[in-house]
Amino acid sequence: MRSRFWSGLAAVIVLAAGTPAAAHAADSSCPVIARCTDGQLTDGTPYTFAKPSRWNGAVLVDLDFAAGGLASPLTASLLERGYAVGGTTRTISSWNIARAIDNQAEALGRFESAFGRARYAIAEGRSMGGMVAAGVAQVYPGRFAAAVPMCGGLGGAVGQWNQKLDTVFTLKTLLFRDSALPVTGIPADVPGTRQQWLAAMSEAQVTAAGKARIALAAAIGQVPGWGLAADGTPTPVPDARDADGVEQGMFLALAGGPLPYLGQAVGSRRTIEQLAGGNPSWNTGVDYARQLASAAPEQRNAVHRLYSRAGLDLRADLARLAAEPRVAADPAAVAYLERGIVFTGELRIPVLTVNGTGDQISTVAQQQSYGALVREAGNASLLRQTYVQTAGHCTYTTGEQQAAIDRMLTRLRTGHWPDTAPATLNHLATAADGSPGRYVSYSPPQFNRRYPVEVRR
Repeated sequence: MRSRFWSGLAAVIVLAAGTPAAAHAADSSCPVIARCTDGQLTDGTPYTFAKPSRWNGAVLVDLDFAAGGLASPLTASLLERGYAVGGTTRTISSWNIARAIDNQAEALGRFESAFGRARYAIAEGRSMGGMVAAGVAQVYPGRFAAAVPMCGGLGGAVGQWNQKLDTVFTLKTLLFRDSALPVTGIPADVPGTRQQWLAAMSEAQVTAAGKARIALAAAIGQVPGWGLAADGTPTPVPDARDADGVEQGMFLALAGGPLPYLGQAVGSRRTIEQLAGGNPSWNTGVDYARQLASAAPEQRNAVHRLYSRAGLDLRADLARLAAEPRVAADPAAVAYLERGIVFTGELRIPVLTVNGTGDQISTVAQQQSYGALVREAGNASLLRQTYVQTAGHCTYTTGEQQAAIDRMLTRLRTGHWPDTAPATLNHLATAADGSPGRYVSYSPPQFNRRYPVEVRR
């Protein structure tokens, strides 16, 4: 069925950015059932939109759409159902989250200049795009009707990078203290630094002591105990009682698969430090023994069993962590991330979140932080949070994404939340693309590095 959207170009009209009413030669990337518009925003960020001939009045605005979104299966599915789709890229905004949020509002304006006012504008996206979509809901409730953040860092940039600091700091202190592996102050040779970290982790993984300390670092950093193989396929979900299986999942989340936690912790931290002019993360005053005590039961079990097997003293290692000189943040760098977005729970429009239970980048505990802030701000009625049993970052099927978006449109049309239970979402997901839906009932652990600690009034 997909070919009907992409083959043939007759009757396709592409609208130029500066002259939205003018017809131009057909663009080979524009689906045949749509009219498209593209161009550049004020800061030079590219944008692209596609509007189907039978439009349902809803437009989805996504941080990353202009970087290949027209060719995605999800776009084909959405256009068939009447949604207009589009958005920007992060090429210019990068980790300037405030600019990315503003760009979504400007991009919506370009869409409406070309095609008329949307009845329902929905901020939507994955990864950083999920964080930006949640930011749009908080910053632009007058322009957007709703948001569907998927696999977004909803602990906020400050909290997210504090969490990553905890993991890397623990690994460096207990396994690589005498090495030159950086925790902060990432050098310009990001590929080389990433490879050094991954090689060191692979060496540690073959020893009993290494496995025990990798498990401790992952448990402290709330990294999932389930990962992807080198080819990107998910490994079996480990039994909660299987300490070796849980630790293997932790290792794969940290240093395996196509997008290892440590690779992103090195590369993105370098980018952030350059933009922010310093290190925005700290662990002063953090009690890592307490963080271990609040880790998921299967992770605590793995840590205790692996330490015992290796003949290591867990209390001694926790004491080493407590005694190690801590990392202080550069206040100006923290302020930079704060200017991007600090989630406060202040919502005026509905938000539906989607997160994978085995996401190693946007860890599932961050969703707990976002939900808690919304509840404490008195806005729980505007939020629904959903979870997909999948390993890896943003590894959803087309149908799973379509199901979440369709539920949000029903919420907007009726003014009331429809059923968002896993069984219903899975039925919708399977109907959309034939692949079994994997939504599950799930309660994420409490996020260790919530920021802000209290709701700001």
